[in-house]
Amino acid sequence: MNNIEKTYDLIVIGGGLVGLASAYKIQKKMPQIKILILEKEKELALHQSGRNSGVLHSGLYYKPESYRAKNCVAGRRELVDFAKKHQINHEVCGKLVVAKNEKESLALPALLKRGRNNGLENLEIIDAKKIQEIEPFVRGFSAIWVPETGIIDYRAVANKFASLIKKINSESEILTNSQVLKITHRSNNSIIHTQNRIFTGSKIISCAGLFSDRLAKEDGLKLDFKIVGFRGDYYTLTEKAKHKVNNIIYPVPNPEFPFLGVHFTRMINGEIECGPNAVFTFKREGYNKMSFSLQDTLDSLTYIGTWKLFINHWQFGLKEMVKASSKNVFLKHLQQLIPSLETSDIESGRSGVRAMALGRDGEIIEDFQIITKGNSIHVLNAPSPAATACLSIGERVALEFLKKYN
Repeated sequence: MNNIEKTYDLIVIGGGLVGLASAYKIQKKMPQIKILILEKEKELALHQSGRNSGVLHSGLYYKPESYRAKNCVAGRRELVDFAKKHQINHEVCGKLVVAKNEKESLALPALLKRGRNNGLENLEIIDAKKIQEIEPFVRGFSAIWVPETGIIDYRAVANKFASLIKKINSESEILTNSQVLKITHRSNNSIIHTQNRIFTGSKIISCAGLFSDRLAKEDGLKLDFKIVGFRGDYYTLTEKAKHKVNNIIYPVPNPEFPFLGVHFTRMINGEIECGPNAVFTFKREGYNKMSFSLQDTLDSLTYIGTWKLFINHWQFGLKEMVKASSKNVFLKHLQQLIPSLETSDIESGRSGVRAMALGRDGEIIEDFQIITKGNSIHVLNAPSPAATACLSIGERVALEFLKKYN
């Protein structure tokens, strides 16, 4: 093993928000240990962490007592405090969850109750007149006003975690362009192989996002689910239409589907994003409509869970594909909330890919999945609101690490 370059107390795989937050929490608790963070891209937080909606989620939708609900509410509050302390651009601006008609309005009391059970404060159901006072161009029957929702620069959060880790311990390192290819274990440590370097670490934490299941299998875990990617495309409002959205506008969610529907978000840079849709992607990190990976495609389409999801929700999937292929169809969905929008008001924007953990039965595993084995901790499923909840998830990972380290 002469080619092993350096030894660390902890190696974290993945330079997204969850990996960085976990490393930051551990470094704060144990300033003396040397941590190595390996990120395969040239910069930190380039995938789900940097391509999400930029929303500080409130915790309104999630099942009470689930990890998603508890981590979102606690994590949001902690992240807002963190952003204030470190001058990270953010704003707690509030959002509307709009019922377009009387039928949808019937769902609001239960949603309000769920939010209150999750610990949200100052929620209220408002009427059409109040909606227009908050968002003058929105037309709705009624809505829930969620004052604790906000927006933030998540890339800046990731970079701040990185700088603080180095500030606490100058011997800790963060290496980009370092894709992990192989993990091997010895009795008291683990060996990580990248493209051209080899490292050894006493403990391993894997936070690999869209590739979390593959790294877990490489590490010897047997999983009963698979990560399947769904691309979300956004439009942005043109300069002449930006005035039609003040902050954040969501539709009432359909409880049968895991996606929240197209919504409007004022980004921290002042742009207004509209979207996303949700379509199956043929490449796990494929951000264009023509992106394709044979390995990723075969991996997804030879999995029984993918086909069961397609069969169970084929009508929803078909609508999303049509929406993705037609600007006019997408616009019609947006006009359900803001009827005055015109074709010239929207232009194609960016896209992101969401990692969905699918069971063999085609059901989406909605809650966070953190599994420990030997020297390793694997964060295997961190769906939205993982960015908002990153510090809370990181705290949980840190506590798991402390059990192993002591």
